[in-house]
Amino acid sequence: MSYFWLPRHLCLISLLLLSTCLLHAEVSMPRVLASHMVLQRDLPVHLWGWANAGEKVTVSFRGESRETQASELGQWSIYLPPGEAGGPFVLTVKGTNTLTLDDVLVGDVWVASGQSNMEFEMPKAATASADLPKAANGRIRLMIVSREAAEYPLTDVNQDPVGNGTAWAVSTPETAKKFSAVAWYFAREIEQHEHVPVGVIDSTWGGTVAEAWTSMTALGSDPGLAPIFTARGHMMEREATALLQETVRERQRTEATSQGKPVPPAAWHPLLNMWAPSMLYNGMIAPLTPFPIRGVIWYQGESNSALERAPSYERLFRTLIEDWRRQWQVGDFPFLFVQLANFKSTPQEIWAPIREAQRRTLALRNTGMAVTIDIGNPDDVHPTDKLTVGHRLALAARSVSYGERLEYSGPIFRQATPEGSSLRVWFDHTDGLEAKGGALTGFEVAGADGLFQAAQASIDGKTLVLSSSAVPEPVAARYGWENNPECHLYNRAGLPASPFTSVK
Repeated sequence: MSYFWLPRHLCLISLLLLSTCLLHAEVSMPRVLASHMVLQRDLPVHLWGWANAGEKVTVSFRGESRETQASELGQWSIYLPPGEAGGPFVLTVKGTNTLTLDDVLVGDVWVASGQSNMEFEMPKAATASADLPKAANGRIRLMIVSREAAEYPLTDVNQDPVGNGTAWAVSTPETAKKFSAVAWYFAREIEQHEHVPVGVIDSTWGGTVAEAWTSMTALGSDPGLAPIFTARGHMMEREATALLQETVRERQRTEATSQGKPVPPAAWHPLLNMWAPSMLYNGMIAPLTPFPIRGVIWYQGESNSALERAPSYERLFRTLIEDWRRQWQVGDFPFLFVQLANFKSTPQEIWAPIREAQRRTLALRNTGMAVTIDIGNPDDVHPTDKLTVGHRLALAARSVSYGERLEYSGPIFRQATPEGSSLRVWFDHTDGLEAKGGALTGFEVAGADGLFQAAQASIDGKTLVLSSSAVPEPVAARYGWENNPECHLYNRAGLPASPFTSVK
């Protein structure tokens, strides 16, 4: 290996790291492979790790054994045959030492990722007082990945123990306290309906942008995502001013404290690395990709609602999904996501285009969307009803991933067709259209000039008919096109319609 292009101190570090790999004293594995874990059923069991260069490594699990030899860099990888759900089992790895993993289950593994509404812990949920005391379930296993931003893809995660000092923990009232509420409710429903062990890996960081969760290879391969790097440049340019302002605020807080006056609250400010393209993918997702999974649940978008970021979100979000599927190499696994709820966001944030970008992402196969336009808190970006969010994600999983015949989505816009002075709007998931909790408000139509006006809406079978005296020849329609809209269109399953625009 040549180091002529590296600074001297980096050469020394690189040589030290290489020598550490080559002289690895014992067989070891990444943190995601640990006692109490869930391995994905019906897919080859992948086990990997590190050992002395050339060392023979033998793995035994469920009556199957395989052996391999560590590479010159001290890396090894073994695949075992797939199997059905079951357990608990014991898994052993032998080299110069022996590793024994106890209480291993085989079932379904889901990764829960995104920003603060997915990170939102169980005790903060509105239903926590009723559900946390009953959180003990030996068939649900939880793992939390601690926050880590990295310049390059890491081979292991920083793990935040959720119980007993282990990477994986059995769900109990104590371990669930530290876990994502949405993910826990999702896991509970999947376990109840599918009757298999469920493992969930919570890899989240509040206040983060989607590009931070996407690999640099994927971002750099699409010239259409260049605005992401422009936005990053603007952020870096603003950082000097932001740091100066924070210095002033810190002085003000110190003075207020010394004088016994109320302390001005500290303004939230994202860390530079948590918004950097690819750095959360590198530190919190890349190390997980060798671990086979059933699918992903995702709740993010708020931080991409800024005026300079929102126009790129549809392209970015599709890139993220396709990137993760490519990196995991287990096929087009289900990717289920939460559409942004209603919220009185600032004028500099535009939530309607983000919701529309999320809706259009349903064009990708094996995707599902939980609409939450009816359960947000207009005054709090962190609504506490996480039970309903988890339930709607689970409905999508039960249909998209498990093939259950059930209605899992509210009405989703399909097309709008002119009918004289009216527009007829067609939807998918339209069994039993109804107005719930109020009149059909939030609908608008526009003519050839593109200017939208409020419209009257009436249900006609599985369609809506829209009209407005201000628009004699409507050609376009939209619904719920505000940050905090009032929306009352549902289907018979009690699931709300997604906001939409027919304008492409």
